[in-house]
Amino acid sequence: MKRLGLLTLAVLMTLALTGPAMAKDKFEKEVEKEAGAIKLVREVARGGYDVVSTEELKNWIDAGKDMIIVDTMPYDASYKKGHVPGAKQFLFPIPEMTTWDSKETDGKSQADFEKLLGPDKNKTIVIYCGFVKCTRSHNGAAWAVKSGYKNVFRHPGGIFAWKGANFPIEKMK
Repeated sequence: MKRLGLLTLAVLMTLALTGPAMAKDKFEKEVEKEAGAIKLVREVARGGYDVVSTEELKNWIDAGKDMIIVDTMPYDASYKKGHVPGAKQFLFPIPEMTTWDSKETDGKSQADFEKLLGPDKNKTIVIYCGFVKCTRSHNGAAWAVKSGYKNVFRHPGGIFAWKGANFPIEKMK
């Protein structure tokens, strides 16, 4: 009985000591979220494109909106395993790509990217990658804008948010 009392006391003391630490973690996590949100907002402003949520993109697809969806993830490691239905693949690097570097885009040129997007500069273009912190989609969206496309959207949640919403994916065989 005495052991049970000591064990209970030890558990209560541990909870009392870790309680403030857990509360601190909640606030530290908020600082991380804020930093991520600010980074995204600044990328969007610098890139000159807009954003589309997972739900909005699903609604556009369901409504048959005329658009090009581009997955900027590596073909074998990601796109082949699962992508947003109808998405085309075009690799972009993670670090910000301020000048076109074909080594970073699987040997493809800016002209190859524009060919994928098509000649209609007013067509809706949606670019995504893996998740919010991934900047491949920023590079793709920024280069679409630099190429003269007017209705460019970044889907920041990417394939992780798409899967998290339990929306269907396509896979390559």
